[in-house]
Amino acid sequence: MELEQAKNQFINLWGNFGSQWGINRSMAQVHAILLTSPTPLSTEDIMEKLQISRGNTNMNVRELINWNLVYKETVLGERREFFRAEKDMWEVAKRIVRERKRREIEPLMQHLNDLKTVESDNLAEKQDFENTIQSIDRLVNKLDSISNNLMKADEHAFFGMIVNLFK
Repeated sequence: MELEQAKNQFINLWGNFGSQWGINRSMAQVHAILLTSPTPLSTEDIMEKLQISRGNTNMNVRELINWNLVYKETVLGERREFFRAEKDMWEVAKRIVRERKRREIEPLMQHLNDLKTVESDNLAEKQDFENTIQSIDRLVNKLDSISNNLMKADEHAFFGMIVNLFK
């Protein structure tokens, strides 16, 4: 397989997986282009490769910068902005977990905390609801703990813990 063909397949694959993980397909494809580029790319380079608008490109690049997955780079003699992706995949995974935790787990924990105690004349229904919320809360807290451990661990230690779980 030719390199360009392999890169194009990867860009499509990353885009498909991104959309399955709840990330905008274009955002995942922009990330894939930057991951596979040996040099920083401009907005125009990304637009041309993906055949998407400047607005779509800018919005997705900015979001990737917010996720700390992409960096702006200065290219000597150029006035345009250039971008490169973090290529250490362990670091990418930790940053994605950190961002998903901030956007999803932490707000869910707050909402569940607000729902733990309710008022009702029907004690059985009240108890059933509170038990359900507490059960979900325990699961979310375990996910939170796992994500905290993932963000602190180095790659070898984390995979060593995973291997030990399956022994």
